[in-house]
Order: sequence, then C-alpha cells, then structure tokens
Amino acid sequence: MGYMKYTQYVYVVFALYFIYSGFTKINDGSDTAVLHFAIAGMAIFMFFFRRKFVKKFDDRNKKQ
Repeated sequence: MGYMKYTQYVYVVFALYFIYSGFTKINDGSDTAVLHFAIAGMAIFMFFFRRKFVKKFDDRNKKQ
C-alpha cells in the first residue's frame, strides 16, 4: 500500500490543472469555466478523502 501515499497527489495535480483551465476559460469568455472549477473542487475533495482513507488504513495495519 506504499503507492497509495503518493497517488493521492495526482488529485492535487488535476485540481491545479482544472483551476488553471478554468481561469483561462473565464478570460476567453467560454461558458465551461464553471464546469472546470467544479471538477477542480471534486479533485480537491478526493485528495482529502484519499488522504483520510490511507491514514485509516495505516492505523488499522499498525494495530494488527
């Protein structure tokens, strides 16, 4: 489960990309900027969810 500690940061990379993409869509006048910000928010949520899950999983393995 060592790789799960690092894969959660992929969500941060996705969030940063979609935030950047959202700002560029706002500057272009496109209507899809809200969708990009929503996806970025979901990616940030998934980062914290995975982080909590990995911590819970590690704590459970330490008890055994």
